Amino acid sequence: MYPRSIQPTLAEALKDTPVVLLNGARQTGKSTLVQALRPGFRYLTLDDPVVLAAVKSDPFGSIADLDEPTCLDEVQRAPELFLAIKAAVDKDRRPGRFLLTGSANVLKLP
Repeated sequence: MYPRSIQPTLAEALKDTPVVLLNGARQTGKSTLVQALRPGFRYLTLDDPVVLAAVKSDPFGSIADLDEPTCLDEVQRAPELFLAIKAAVDKDRRPGRFLLTGSANVLKLP
């Protein structure tokens, strides 16, 4: 993996923030970076059709089942997850719970 100047900032954010979003263009190394940064994280990619179908069919249940720090890769594929993540964080604000990656502007998603 190439050294990434954002890596220390990302690691620091995960120490005190429940949800961190790493957003950027496709094929720039976001997934590789998060897997190297937090090897103990549970890693789920929404590029996997089985994972995508599961979270789309039951976003609140899918998030409720995550009791360990989790990376959700390509989160823009299931915008219905955002309300479920918000509800989970409202109940438990432990830092570093969710590390999200995306290649679309999530603020512009419906």
